[in-house]
Amino acid sequence: MDWHLLREAVSGRLDQANLYAHQVPGSSIALRYIKSSYQNDPIRSAIELFLFLFAVRYLLRPSYSVPKHKGFVKLTEDEIDELVEEWTPEPLVTAATTFQEAELEKRPVIVGPTGPKSKLANGRTVINLASSNFYNFVANEAVKEKALQTLHSYGVGPCGPPGFYGTQDVHIKTEADIAAHLGVSDCIVYAQAFSTITSVIPAFSKRGDIIVVDKAVNFAIRKGIQLSRSTVRWFQHNDMTDLQRVLQQVTKEQAKKPLTRRFIVTEAMFENTGTMVDLPELIDLKERYKFRLILDETSSYGVLGRTGRGLTEHQNVDPTHVDTIIGSLAGALCASGGFSAGSHDIVEHQRISSSAYTYSAALPAMMATAASESLSILQESTELIVQLRENIRTLRVQLDPRSEWVRCVSCIDNPVQLVSLKADVIASRNMNLEEQTVLLQEVVDEALANGVLITRLKSMPGALGIAAKDQTWQASPALKVCLTTGLSKKEVEKAGVTIRHAITKVVNRRK
Repeated sequence: MDWHLLREAVSGRLDQANLYAHQVPGSSIALRYIKSSYQNDPIRSAIELFLFLFAVRYLLRPSYSVPKHKGFVKLTEDEIDELVEEWTPEPLVTAATTFQEAELEKRPVIVGPTGPKSKLANGRTVINLASSNFYNFVANEAVKEKALQTLHSYGVGPCGPPGFYGTQDVHIKTEADIAAHLGVSDCIVYAQAFSTITSVIPAFSKRGDIIVVDKAVNFAIRKGIQLSRSTVRWFQHNDMTDLQRVLQQVTKEQAKKPLTRRFIVTEAMFENTGTMVDLPELIDLKERYKFRLILDETSSYGVLGRTGRGLTEHQNVDPTHVDTIIGSLAGALCASGGFSAGSHDIVEHQRISSSAYTYSAALPAMMATAASESLSILQESTELIVQLRENIRTLRVQLDPRSEWVRCVSCIDNPVQLVSLKADVIASRNMNLEEQTVLLQEVVDEALANGVLITRLKSMPGALGIAAKDQTWQASPALKVCLTTGLSKKEVEKAGVTIRHAITKVVNRRK
C-alpha cells in the first residue's frame, strides 16, 4: 500500500470516528475544548490526557488480595473468643498502698475560704500552715472587690484560647504589669501555672537540641523536658562546679557537629529542697559557654527581693540576662495561672508555638484582675514582705535550734519551710525513706489533732533520661510548713511549739 492510500484510509477512519463522536450528547463541547486547549497549550492537553488514562487504568485494575504470611496459626472463632475472654488489661495506675489509703481517709477537708485559720468539715477551726496564702490576699477586700467587678463585667471565663478571641484587655494589662514589675520587655500569661514551664520548654527546645538540668528540679520541668524530646544532661543539685563540667563536656562534644540550641533549665528557689540557686555564677557560666537560660521562679516570684521581684532582685542580677523567667500567679499573688517573661521576640514566639497558650482556654478575666491587684498591693506595701520574713524566722527559732530531731533545710527567706529529720537521727535508727515518710505523716496527723494544719513534701519520680545506677539524687522526706502574714508573731510561735511537740511525741513513741 503506497503512502497516498494509507493517508486516505486513516483520514476515513478519523472522519468516521468524528461522526460517531458527534452523535454522543455534549461531544461537540468536549471536542471544541480539546481543539482550543491544544492550540493554546498543547502541554496541558498532554498532561490531562495522561491523567485521564491513569484514572481509567486505576479504575479498571483488578483487585488483589494481601498475601498471607507463612507461619501464622489460623484460629477458629471459638478460639478467638476464648483468648479475648482470658485477656486481662494492665491497670492504668498502680494500686494504692495501705499507707496511701490510710492517708486519703484522714485527708482534712476545708469548708469555706482557705485563710490563716480554716474551718474543717468536722467542725474544728485550725491554724492553716499548708497553703501558699503568704500575704493573706485571699481575705483582702480590695482584691475581692476588683475580682467581683470584673466577674460582673466580663463573666466567668473567656471560652476560647488567647489566640482565638480569648484575649481580653485585662490579660494585656496583667502582662504589662508583670513585665514592668520584673523590668523586662514583655510578658505572656498562661491559664495554668503547671502547664506554663511544661509548654515553654518544648516551644523552644526540640529533638536534637540539648538541655542541661539540675537533678532536683520540680515535676513540671521534668514533664516539659520529656515533651521536648531533647537530649538531656543532668548536673548535681545546685553544684556550679559540676554544672561547669557538664557545660564543658557538651561544648567539646558539639564542637564539630552542626549548631544546635542549648539550654540551662533550673529553679530559682527549689520546690523539693527549699534552697536557692547562685544566679550570678549561673549567668556567668551560661554566657561563657553560650547557653540560653530558662529560670523557673514559681516558688520565688512575689517572695524574694525587696519588692517581691524574685531571685533577680534578691541577688541583684539584671533580669534581661535571663532569657526566660517563668513564674506563677497562683502562689504569692493568690490568683491563678502562670507567666513567662523576657524579650519581645521570646514572648511572641510562645503565642504561636506554646501548646498551653494556643490550645487552652485563656485565664478567666477575674483571675487576671486579681493578680494585677495583688501585685499592686505588694509593690505599695513592702512591709508585707518584711512581716512575712519575720514570721519565717519566728517559726525557724522554734524548730531548728530547739528540736533535737529535725532541722529546717529551706533557705531563711523561703516562706515554705521544709523540715526534715537530722542525719544522726536517721542513722541511729537506721531508717529508710519509707520509714521516714511514715513517721513524718504521723507528725502531720499529731499536729492536726492539736490544731495546726501542715503537710509534707510528696515523693516524685526520679530524673528522666539517666540510668538507674546514676539515680544518685532523691528528694528527702520532709514536713512542709507554709508561713503567712495573716498570723501574728505569737500565733506563729505557738504553732511552731505545737509542731515541735508533735515531732517529739511521735519520735519518742516510735523508740
